[in-house]
Amino acid sequence: MLIDSHAHLEMKEFDNDRSEVIERTKLAGVDYVITVGTNLNLSRKAVALAGQHENIYASIGVHPHDAGKIGHKTYDDLKELAGHKKVVAYGEIGLDFFRNISPQAQQIEKFGEQLHLARELDLPVIIHDREAHDQSLQMVRASGIHRGVFHCFSGDYEMAKKCLDWGFYLSVPGVVTFSKSKTLQDVVRQVPLSSLLLETDCPYLAPEPYRGKRNEPAYIVETAKKVAQIKGLSREEVTAVTAQNTLDLFRIKVSPGK
Repeated sequence: MLIDSHAHLEMKEFDNDRSEVIERTKLAGVDYVITVGTNLNLSRKAVALAGQHENIYASIGVHPHDAGKIGHKTYDDLKELAGHKKVVAYGEIGLDFFRNISPQAQQIEKFGEQLHLARELDLPVIIHDREAHDQSLQMVRASGIHRGVFHCFSGDYEMAKKCLDWGFYLSVPGVVTFSKSKTLQDVVRQVPLSSLLLETDCPYLAPEPYRGKRNEPAYIVETAKKVAQIKGLSREEVTAVTAQNTLDLFRIKVSPGK
């Protein structure tokens, strides 16, 4: 089994050929995709898409770039969306101190509110953390949430250990295939396979040999190959274990034989 634990199939980059992308996903042997909302509108689209496809699940939330767009009804609307049977997580939420599209103080405030909401909804969290490692870890710990994933993990092994000690998974993107991604490759080498997920973050971060092109779930095969190479394991073991980790984290039950 192979699962893309973090995609954005609801985004406009797929509007012209979404059906073909989903078909290529199946042909590549990718069994399930978690499509991840980044604001209220895209969360609605993610949930709608999951409702139309057996192999797609959805996550809902507001990305730190959109923290300033959270209005007085946003959380009520997200709570309503959370009741859909295909919603398996809350996120992606977090902090982005690299681009700072929303002011840092506002990001921190809305991240705290959304961690509280995720705990209220009893959903695992998908954390976006870019150039905000210490603040992100501090807030996750303060929330009391022990179930989630640091998506597109960008920290070093010392940070990785802290995330694992808190009960979180780490998600590995196609960046791991880049020759200069030594820190991420070192993390993958040292972290137990039982703590890793695989993701595309499509349409972003296409792996080699597709770097520079629009990413899509079918390309996660390349990420699986690289992780297997780094860890000295078979690709079959990597895909099987990371898929089971994803199912466990998001409490997804699949029929036997999948």
